[in-house]
Amino acid sequence: MKIVVALDKFKGSLTAPDACEIVRRELLRIYPGAHIVIKPMADGGDGTADALHAALGGEWITKQVTGPLPNIPRTARYLWLAKDRQAFIEMAQASGLLLVPPAQHNPLLTTTYGTGELLADAIQRGAQRLWLTVGGSATTDGGIGAATALGWQFLDAAGKPVQPIGGELQKITTLHASRFTFPAIEVLCDVDNPLCGEHGAARVFGPQKGATPAMVEQLDAGLRHLATLVKTQLGKDILNVPGAGAAGGLAAGAIAFLNARLVPGIETVMRASRLAEELADADWVITGEGRFDAQSLRGKVVSGVTSLAQRTGTKVAVIAGSVELTEAEWKNAGVATALAIKPATMSTAEAMRRAEELLATAARELFQTESQATQ
Repeated sequence: MKIVVALDKFKGSLTAPDACEIVRRELLRIYPGAHIVIKPMADGGDGTADALHAALGGEWITKQVTGPLPNIPRTARYLWLAKDRQAFIEMAQASGLLLVPPAQHNPLLTTTYGTGELLADAIQRGAQRLWLTVGGSATTDGGIGAATALGWQFLDAAGKPVQPIGGELQKITTLHASRFTFPAIEVLCDVDNPLCGEHGAARVFGPQKGATPAMVEQLDAGLRHLATLVKTQLGKDILNVPGAGAAGGLAAGAIAFLNARLVPGIETVMRASRLAEELADADWVITGEGRFDAQSLRGKVVSGVTSLAQRTGTKVAVIAGSVELTEAEWKNAGVATALAIKPATMSTAEAMRRAEELLATAARELFQTESQATQ
């Protein structure tokens, strides 16, 4: 029996490496002689750097940077691979929503400047390739904060720099390019939302960050204004690029100002961890995340792992905090079995506190049932 454990994080409770290790431990109690391989997964959201560190090694570089609220500094870190001169930078480390007290959630006032400071540090260290993960943001600034930290200038009608926050986007009239020489930059995305409109950064993700309906309209108009300036002054069309709306438009800004390209986050992590090689002779792969829902089947960890498993003929089990798809839906997606760790009568807060215990119990239940069924 060979089982590959390829879980994403359980947000707010367990990192992906921790979750994988808990399941590995429980599986060995059921199948003492089994070959259990752990491959922590991520899709470009927060936690991706941890998954890549588990796959590739490297060292953590720590730096004090500007937080999502410009007046609150933040100690952040990024992953540095000295041998390959590559850096993996997780924007949530510097500009994430979890860094902002709930009472202060307001995407008109937040910035990606600190993310730009991390990128600048890696460039100064000699990075020849940068990987930027863009999930979990507190921002809707179109990436002007990060670009400002990297030498770009965004000027108003009077020729003065605007504050690099979401609420200032419509004041910009002139874009002045940076003198930085940028290495190859790839943005790891976990969504396909465009920059603006019904499915854009402001309307879909703004409310999660504290935006009122009026703020949503202002932010959407600001992002559209920025896209127009980028097209007329830089000759780049970022308005309808799939994924450009990730992280409040940071992905669009990376294309416009850093010459970046967008890539699927889960594909990058699976390739780095050599998941396909391990699935080739595996009986099962266990994947999952905090919530298994329709979004899980669109560019997220579960969809990526399941798609790969279908090619190798590996059976897929999903363990999630909650399962919000019907059995018919997840079976149609190629999942053999799915199990929620949170009992229906338990509050989400309690489930998050007891995540390790609940995940261990679910792993035992899942494969005790499978073991009995095959006897």
